[in-house]
Amino acid sequence: MRRGPVTSPKNHPMRALSLALILTGTAALAAERGSTESIYDRHVIFDQSEPLACYGPSEASVIAPSTLDIIDGHIPLDAAHATVPPRSLRLTWKAATGGDWKAALFTRSHYGLVDDFDGDTLTMWVLSPASLSEDQAPRIHLLDAGGNGTFAISLLEGADALPAGKWVQLRFPMARFHSIYKSTDESRFNLRHLAAVVLHQGLDDGQPHTLFVDDVQVVPAQLPAQRTPPVPQGLSVQAGERHFDLKWTREPGAQALRYVVYRSTDGGPYEPIGIQQGNLDRYTDFVGAPPRKASYRVSAVSLDGRESPACAAVGGATRAFSDDELLSMVQEGCFRLYWDGAHPNAGMALEVVPGDPNLVALGASGFGIMALLTGAERGFVTRDQAAERLLKIVRFLKTADRFHGAWPHFLDGRTGKVIPYFGPYDDGGDLVETSFMMQGLLTARHYFDRESPAEREIRGTITALWRGVEWDWYRREPSSDFLYWHWSPDHGWYIGHPLVGWNETMIVYLLAIASPTHPVPASLYSSGWAGQSPTAVRYRQGWSGTTIGDHYANGHSFYGIPLDVGEGTGGNLFFTQFSFLGFDPRGLRDRYTNYFSNNRRMALVNRAYCAANPLHYRGYGPDCWGLSAGINSGGGTPQPNSDNGTICCSAALGVFPYTPVESMAALKHFYRDLGDRVWGIYGFHDGFNESQDWFEPVWMGLNQAQIVVMIENYRTGLAWRNFMANPEIRPALDAIGFKADPAAAQTNP
Repeated sequence: MRRGPVTSPKNHPMRALSLALILTGTAALAAERGSTESIYDRHVIFDQSEPLACYGPSEASVIAPSTLDIIDGHIPLDAAHATVPPRSLRLTWKAATGGDWKAALFTRSHYGLVDDFDGDTLTMWVLSPASLSEDQAPRIHLLDAGGNGTFAISLLEGADALPAGKWVQLRFPMARFHSIYKSTDESRFNLRHLAAVVLHQGLDDGQPHTLFVDDVQVVPAQLPAQRTPPVPQGLSVQAGERHFDLKWTREPGAQALRYVVYRSTDGGPYEPIGIQQGNLDRYTDFVGAPPRKASYRVSAVSLDGRESPACAAVGGATRAFSDDELLSMVQEGCFRLYWDGAHPNAGMALEVVPGDPNLVALGASGFGIMALLTGAERGFVTRDQAAERLLKIVRFLKTADRFHGAWPHFLDGRTGKVIPYFGPYDDGGDLVETSFMMQGLLTARHYFDRESPAEREIRGTITALWRGVEWDWYRREPSSDFLYWHWSPDHGWYIGHPLVGWNETMIVYLLAIASPTHPVPASLYSSGWAGQSPTAVRYRQGWSGTTIGDHYANGHSFYGIPLDVGEGTGGNLFFTQFSFLGFDPRGLRDRYTNYFSNNRRMALVNRAYCAANPLHYRGYGPDCWGLSAGINSGGGTPQPNSDNGTICCSAALGVFPYTPVESMAALKHFYRDLGDRVWGIYGFHDGFNESQDWFEPVWMGLNQAQIVVMIENYRTGLAWRNFMANPEIRPALDAIGFKADPAAAQTNP
């Protein structure tokens, strides 16, 4: 049901992006919105990586009798040779007659980043252990986001042979690709929207060669005058159990391309260990089992390579953490996505980080508001700081585009205008995303209960926003048995979608029934969410591909675990999270189930499936589990459908209240065993795939809050307590028919 991976179009029909949009539409969207990519994103194609064996955004292949070193279809990485720490790309090949090889290095448009490169020249640093002549060198050509390409030329065409063992910068003005071969369509290639740099076999000399490639960029042939960036200021180091979090201050207007991080251990010399892109001011160094001591210094580098002096050294020491300390550490790390990583004008969460810096996601921001409350309660920020941030958010929402009171899925963080990211019909109100936002706002309305001017304005503005949502409009017509997902002022109900459970949309019906101004009848819970009509049954069958649970109730057992409600094995775990961040299911049941108990069983089924691992993916096990929708995973459908080997970190960690023992075991495995690959500046990466060797440092706004908020619900019930205390909620539950279920009431927290 839920939109899954940004990189895959295989999910819910409303949420799916076509491959054509991913490859070509992003450029059009950039032109429409105006690009504000950072200096780093406007120039850098490759300069760093996680501590992996191969580079994920690449693709390599070979045809015998030629040879090429390949790891899982990707270009290998090398830690022993680099101009920019910590790793370079390594090409090791033999070009044989009748064979061929190819290695493509992709840019980052697949995460919503708009490839909007600024320059007319491709540059890269290369090193060959042995002298390499033009005839021996690979060939190179370029592809843009529209599928247009350049002619292939020798990597060393017009350059001298590479000397042995020396880094050399190669420069490729666009004219060089057309200097020999002419074509009537050569002008169609657009370097600004570069999508791939492709290296492939040159002449068949039959000899083994190795070439290291690093710091691949697009730059102007004549760079504007540069100055050495200022020294980074305010470096602080916070020690976790097995990592150090570094934070410094970026000088406004300093225009650093990147920062270089230096580390000293045991009083030894400072060695460069990695870099951070110039628009960020954090770095995470995972150092392994405690205790460890280290000191750090950070310098800034300009586009033309000028490096500032390093700042004064700051150090720290790691130590073993208790379980309670681990939980706080994980919450704080993931919370930073909504604090440091929020849009500077809107204060709201972005869809994907790194990604489009102005693509504000409404539902993710609603979840982020509940993470904000956790941050204030845990002391990650002060209560006044949290109130100030929320005030920025509600003021932005008050002036943003709304459609009969409902906000769209995506807003431009600069203007508050709708961004039709999923295509031209996605230009109106999204009732599901609006319900996720309103769940967070109502939780915050009760939490900020003091009589300061800021907290009074927060409560008043949220109440006005809440009263302005026309839930009854999204019934489509007065006699409808359903609420509908989407309405557009230009296209009407073209992508309406009836909201039929079981999935993530229960909260829509709860809030629509609870509305003080535009309510819908409580009977819609039974006719729509839990409906038994042919329309509801066909809808469930259509997305789930099964008749199990197609009448809402399930009644089957999986791995010896019974499910009362849910299609098939229950689907992805975000179904147990998105509607339950604020809505507390403990001690309550409707006519079908107690949802706390059902959610617990659904999580246990998910874990049991991963432990059984019927598709034989690498890494799956009783402590490495959790399938949900994310950057490289998704769909929501019952297992094994849409299981591609990706563990979504927010899945197991976002069901902590239901499975505290099993979730803690997963947390320790993710952090202690995989942390050097899956922990970063905003906590756990969105997910990882050991079979694909996919561990990219990318975070999704929808998912990090599941970790922050649900761990807190396990520990103190913070969001549950504040959402349920709103006076509109209990009468709505009574009208639906929820009853006390003391026999199944959970005591935790």
